[in-house]
Amino acid sequence: MLDHIKLEQFTAFEQFSLKFSPGLNVFIGENSCGKTHLLKLVYAACDISTSQKSFAEKLNRVFLPSGEQIGRLVKRRGVSSKCNVEVTRIVQVDDQPKRLTLRLTFSNHTKEAAKATESGARKSWREHPLTSVYIPVKDMMANAPGFRSLYSLRHIHFEEVYADIIDRAFLGTLKGPTDKDRKRLLEILQQSMEGKVITRNEEFFLKSPQGELEFTLLAEGIRKLGLLWVLIQNGTLLDGSVLLWDEPEANLNPKLMRTVVQILVELQRLGVQVFVTTHNYNLLKEFDLQLEAKDQALFHSLYRDEQRNVQVASFTRYEELQPNAIDDTLGQLADREIRQQMGGLGQ
Repeated sequence: MLDHIKLEQFTAFEQFSLKFSPGLNVFIGENSCGKTHLLKLVYAACDISTSQKSFAEKLNRVFLPSGEQIGRLVKRRGVSSKCNVEVTRIVQVDDQPKRLTLRLTFSNHTKEAAKATESGARKSWREHPLTSVYIPVKDMMANAPGFRSLYSLRHIHFEEVYADIIDRAFLGTLKGPTDKDRKRLLEILQQSMEGKVITRNEEFFLKSPQGELEFTLLAEGIRKLGLLWVLIQNGTLLDGSVLLWDEPEANLNPKLMRTVVQILVELQRLGVQVFVTTHNYNLLKEFDLQLEAKDQALFHSLYRDEQRNVQVASFTRYEELQPNAIDDTLGQLADREIRQQMGGLGQ
């Protein structure tokens, strides 16, 4: 699984190093601290092990810098700068763990991805495929019909994560009967959605006792559950795969957060490495309530220090997490409410 990441002068990060949990990784932090950038970077590193693209090319397509100039991913400093990216994973070779490190270097003057320098375990990295899924904030299930052919034939301004997630959703089902673990997760999702997902002519439908409802008519929260159902049903999310989900709480009713967290925790227990970003207290509290001592989980808080550089603090339990902008804001709201009730200004 993915072990750690080290960054120098990459987007929001000056000097940054982070060790991942092999199970669940939850990222919080204020806006512009680089949570989504971390997920996209990790996803790009995972994807090239199966797509066989160059690391720089995939980064360009995932981040979509202006003019496809990869040098624009270097942290802006007003002077010439060089960016270094290092991603390390652990694979099994002859039943023994082996560390593979992929490195990428380029400067703010590098315009073409082909001119970036990829080094480290380049060949070994691609000899050990790692199935990965990146779920962006925007839902794409309702926009699936025709999108893949349009994306492959025309230059349209969409990050490649949107085309990739549709490709993952359209994968055929695995041969043979559904194993008991996947079947159990599918049943949990079906109960919450009150149906199962079917496809016809590149269009997704929720099939329930009341009939078939196209995804364009479904609430976006139900579409999120439907996407999870599809990825589990077609075998994309199996032991040894990686799931990266940017703000799963977006457009999700708090009632459904319990189901989403339950599925994510169960996937972690089945050997899926999970990366999640969130700004939502309810989602975080669900993780805190559902995680058990046997689970492998880390909560990562991204914050800016006095020099405005992004730093990270990691904890095994949510209640230990510091700094915690979400709890701090809730506390401030409670204080303002108390002052208002006591006749203050509520400011």
